[in-house]
Amino acid sequence: MPSIPQIQISQQPALIGIDADLGQQDIRQPRATYEMQVDRPKQDIRQPRGELEIDQSRAWDALGQGPILTALSRIYSQSHEIAMQGIARRVEDGNRMAAIHLGGNAIAEIAKELSISRSQFDYYGEASYDNVDITYTAHKAEINVTDGKVNVNAQVNKPEIDYTRGKLDIYMRQYPKVEITPPQIDFKT
Repeated sequence: MPSIPQIQISQQPALIGIDADLGQQDIRQPRATYEMQVDRPKQDIRQPRGELEIDQSRAWDALGQGPILTALSRIYSQSHEIAMQGIARRVEDGNRMAAIHLGGNAIAEIAKELSISRSQFDYYGEASYDNVDITYTAHKAEINVTDGKVNVNAQVNKPEIDYTRGKLDIYMRQYPKVEITPPQIDFKT
């Protein structure tokens, strides 16, 4: 039997070459901008002075240096009693002079007593250890407080992103081809 000639077909596929380098990405995040302002609290304290009152009028009165109207008022209030005592003393002195029969020098004795005796008026105030009145009035402290505060201002900064592209080369490493080889035909037969 005669052989059938066959066509021989060979094929070569296409090959694509890819040369790629990765890109670079650089990300930086700057810190947030942070500002803080403090208003300090304030405290104002004011202490008004107290009031000190010293009343020495009774002490001066007891020393005989008091108001003249007070002294005259005391003398006036005692004058009736002193006048009555004076009248009683005069009556007693008269009775002593009338008693001649008892002997002695009544006139000389009465004169001697009158030279020694002093005024019976008591125009001084009462003497006491507590004649000076001291009064102290304290005043409360005035305290004013102003509150402080903190002002915070924060701003977020955007991230800084840098990207460098890598390279990408696509090329044909091998082109496709088809080879058809015809059979050899023997023409001699």
